[in-house]
Amino acid sequence: MMVSVKVVPDAKREQIQAGLDGSLKVWLRARPKEGKANQALTELLSKYYSVSRSQIHIISGRTSRNKIVEIEK
Repeated sequence: MMVSVKVVPDAKREQIQAGLDGSLKVWLRARPKEGKANQALTELLSKYYSVSRSQIHIISGRTSRNKIVEIEK
């Protein structure tokens, strides 16, 4: 399953908000340095979808706030 994700790094809280079109907006406490925000994103999405972190792959947008994420189920 492919999901469009908009990431808000360095937020005060961690939260996921689902859009009507299936996209997600994700607030992360981690800063976007040295891949820490991407690691936090995969961890939070693994809890949200109840899958392991190895089943979540960032397909595009690794250095952007707008990402396409693949989730293997």
